[in-house]
Amino acid sequence: MTSPNGLGHLMRSPEEAMAGVNAWAQGLAEKAQRYQATQQRTEELRLTSSNSDGSVKVTVRADGSITRLQLAGSARTMPLEELSDQILTTMRRAQSQIADRVSDIMDEEIGEQDPQTRTLMVDNLRSRFPDPDADDEEDDEEDDEEDDDEPAGSEPDSPQGNAPQANAPQGRPPRRKDTETDDDEENLPW
Repeated sequence: MTSPNGLGHLMRSPEEAMAGVNAWAQGLAEKAQRYQATQQRTEELRLTSSNSDGSVKVTVRADGSITRLQLAGSARTMPLEELSDQILTTMRRAQSQIADRVSDIMDEEIGEQDPQTRTLMVDNLRSRFPDPDADDEEDDEEDDEEDDDEPAGSEPDSPQGNAPQANAPQGRPPRRKDTETDDDEENLPW
């Protein structure tokens, strides 16, 4: 017997309907457990990066916050501006690993059951924590393209050379401002 609302398969008998509802509820409970395990593992996630000479080492959580900053003795000899640049770049390198690790955790805990949620979360994390080395490579490519596009005989200081271009890339997007609300106490990435 098929009903007009498309639920005829549930209406065969009360026992079959109840078994179907129980199976559906069990599936939801299992999915909730997998998401809770994902959340727990993500909360425990710590990612560390060091600069090239090992004088700066930064550890971050999945939300990007710093949990540990270690400076070797050689950091004391660096000019302050260079030291702050090294700290920020090293922090960004650690943060840029977040999306891949969260994706790995989601693969292990959830599998292929919810690809849209995984894509949304991982894309969000990648946009929040881009790879600083990729930005450097893009900047180098943009500099090369700008040099190639400059017509022969034009002077860089001429008014035409300094005119803003409508479609010119604006560099790195501004970092989002962290705003604390009562709902965001743990500052989780989802």
